[in-house]
Amino acid sequence: MFRAFRVPERIFAFAMWVVSLVFASFLIGLGGKIVGELPGAPDRLQLQEFVDPTLAAPLRSARDSLQGLQRRTQDERDRAMQGHIAARNAYTAQKETFDAWIATRTATTDPQQDPEVLSRTRQLDSLKVIERDAESELERIDTRLLDISQAQEANREAQIELELAARGPFEKARFQQELTTFGLRLALTLPLLVVAGWMVMRKRKSEYWPLLRGFVLFAVFAFFVELVPYLPSYGGYVRYGVGIVVSLVAGVYTIRAMRKYLAQRQQVEQQSEEERRRSLKYEEALKRLDAGVCPGCERAVAKGPEGPSNFCVHCGLRLFDKCGECSTRKNAFYPYCPTCGTPAQGRHADATPASASAAVPT
Repeated sequence: MFRAFRVPERIFAFAMWVVSLVFASFLIGLGGKIVGELPGAPDRLQLQEFVDPTLAAPLRSARDSLQGLQRRTQDERDRAMQGHIAARNAYTAQKETFDAWIATRTATTDPQQDPEVLSRTRQLDSLKVIERDAESELERIDTRLLDISQAQEANREAQIELELAARGPFEKARFQQELTTFGLRLALTLPLLVVAGWMVMRKRKSEYWPLLRGFVLFAVFAFFVELVPYLPSYGGYVRYGVGIVVSLVAGVYTIRAMRKYLAQRQQVEQQSEEERRRSLKYEEALKRLDAGVCPGCERAVAKGPEGPSNFCVHCGLRLFDKCGECSTRKNAFYPYCPTCGTPAQGRHADATPASASAAVPT
């Protein structure tokens, strides 16, 4: 792209793009911080802020009390469960010992009338009573836990009803808050986009265009990318609507610019070759020829057996000629022969590098 420029100019053009990108990156970082932490934006609303406090407070208090009672009752049940397990194990062990003892006992008397048998039977019955008492206590505690669970469920349903009643005012307030926050962010980013569009249309020839170009990149990124995470549900309509308007404006501007350019080209093509050659800038002419297009009409240069044709087949502009000293075929815009260094015949001051436009390459 920059092969027709001097080496320092190519480096300078590249450096200006680096300046634009670096400047845009710092602006994007600053803009992201400002948009994300926009001063004056209200804090995010919570649904609990819209629940009736006179009704919510007793429910919260009852909920906390039920949670505490549930924890205590659960601890009591755990202890009762341990007692029940211990009583059941004691009875089972005693029953197994008794069964083994009665199976191996040999007595001449009736075992049913043996005092030791009766004593052991009473001990076993007492252990069974203890186990049943522990099981009854466990059942009683389970019943209490069930009552507590039902009370907690009723408490949760009452809280849900309060939140449902507060949902309408909450959604309305949140919409207003989102509208305010989005309006602040849009008021910050949309003017940047407008200013960027004005710079593109009016300041592209400015010597400070590399910095302005960085601002343009920042403004486009801030509006179409940086604003996305903060868009509310309806924000996409605004964003796409602005995009459509910007596209229409850019399209109309481009169409008008193209018509103006084509009109200028027609006017230029009606001029003589000498007038057209005099109006061309040296650096621009070299760049266009290097790209394979005519510097005068910007159409493709025709190819011949010996390379590009000497004249443009579309507008008749001389593109290549021969050195009057060594007959070397050369670019007609070269002020000196690349082979022998002889000045070109009939060259004028406007076509020399010394008087070439000092426009900043971008």
